[in-house]
Amino acid sequence: MKVAIIGGTGFVGANITQRLVTAGHVPRLLVRPGSESKVPQPESCEIVHGDVGDLSALENCLTGVDAAIYLIGILREFPAQGITFEALQHQGVLDTIVAAQKLGVDRFLLMSANGVHAEGTAYQRTKYQAEQALKASSLRWTIFRPSVIFGDPEGRMEFCSQLKKDIIDSPMPAPLFYAGILPTDAGGFELAPVSVSDVADAFVLALSEPRTESQTYSLCGPERLSWKAILTTIAAAAGKTKLMLPAPVAAIRATAAVLDRFSWFPISRDQIKMLMEGNVCSENDSFARLGLTPTRFGVDQLDYL
Repeated sequence: MKVAIIGGTGFVGANITQRLVTAGHVPRLLVRPGSESKVPQPESCEIVHGDVGDLSALENCLTGVDAAIYLIGILREFPAQGITFEALQHQGVLDTIVAAQKLGVDRFLLMSANGVHAEGTAYQRTKYQAEQALKASSLRWTIFRPSVIFGDPEGRMEFCSQLKKDIIDSPMPAPLFYAGILPTDAGGFELAPVSVSDVADAFVLALSEPRTESQTYSLCGPERLSWKAILTTIAAAAGKTKLMLPAPVAAIRATAAVLDRFSWFPISRDQIKMLMEGNVCSENDSFARLGLTPTRFGVDQLDYL
């Protein structure tokens, strides 16, 4: 099977590309000029140069393929640089849907995110709008909603390595965020980290399984872990111990309100909001429905740190 991948040079995309090659498929990647070195196993891939905003390049990428996978997602937007949630997480999906329908590519897999909803942050809203557009199309669709994803980044951005860099390696104490006035349950909000290998397996499986069509899968790891437990595990994997102190989230938000327009500031107001919401699956049977067993989050899985 020949599979077009939009977003194939990123962290998740590289893992899916490698899984596709292993499974005997031929990935065709839309690659921005200058990013050719990010293509995994380039000898086994087809490359179309261009950006998701270039409709002709998008159509070239989708011409003659059997399925399309859309993976582009950003955690922060910088409108002055043309990097926006609307352009990359919504309009890009709309354009890919139109191109797929025009070219007769009727199988479409979309990576959304756990916790998206119509009234959420700009990140959540645009992901949700993309889901709705795909569901309203004539395509045979499958949507995946991963929680925070961990795994060897191989030089790319990844959840645990980013936390190690920004928090564990910092000389400052690790912040245990809490809402309100008193530090009750500081750092107690929960996430369900999911392995990038498991996410990649789910995507590749869906290509050959008709039962996954018209289905949405929330992909969470097998455990709900507190923010404090996750930081403790990352520190242990890095061979460190880390002082952790309660941190009022209101103060962090106030600082971000002034500084999050700068790329060097590590977190935005919306990211803080989503973090405090937690990120666990309300229904945790997706891997069972797929016939897969998710990987536990622990020190042994973080040796890349």
